[in-house]
Amino acid sequence: MSCDIANGRLEACKDSVAGLDAIYIINYGDYNSDSDITYDGTYEDLINAVNGVSNLYKYELKGANSFDQAITSSRDNGTTYFEQTLNVTLKKQDVQTHKTIKLLAYGRPHIVVRNRNNQFFLAGFKRGMDVTAGTVANGTALGDLSGYTLTFTGMENVPANFLDCSDEAALAALFDGATIVTA
Repeated sequence: MSCDIANGRLEACKDSVAGLDAIYIINYGDYNSDSDITYDGTYEDLINAVNGVSNLYKYELKGANSFDQAITSSRDNGTTYFEQTLNVTLKKQDVQTHKTIKLLAYGRPHIVVRNRNNQFFLAGFKRGMDVTAGTVANGTALGDLSGYTLTFTGMENVPANFLDCSDEAALAALFDGATIVTA
């Protein structure tokens, strides 16, 4: 494998915004990362199609939610990995979400992250994302959070892949016509 780069980068325009609009949960194992993925012919960091997924479970987000990827490289060990951290706040408690939070904590789902620039990323591509922290909050004052905070963490060989789509309809089509489940 060559480690030589082939592109430069000019200073980007100031037309981006930060934050997340939604996440889409995929049950671990719904696709095979070795055989169900099709990449763009030019970049292996851009996924064109994912087979085997029938449902994407959508969670709308507002407020302070984040997705970060820390790069860890060791010259001595000859290793590099990317630690993906997703922090989400889900407002209001209910029985259905309570059960789902429990199942998310037990499992290790793959997660599509949609940012406010309508870019989609596939986090936990091979190994999934683990719930590594969280709270079921009832607050103290009337204006405090009554809901859930979750931290998902994943470790992958590569950063979260871009998905070749810019809206929800194209996302469903990319996942071979998967149903986006909202309730």
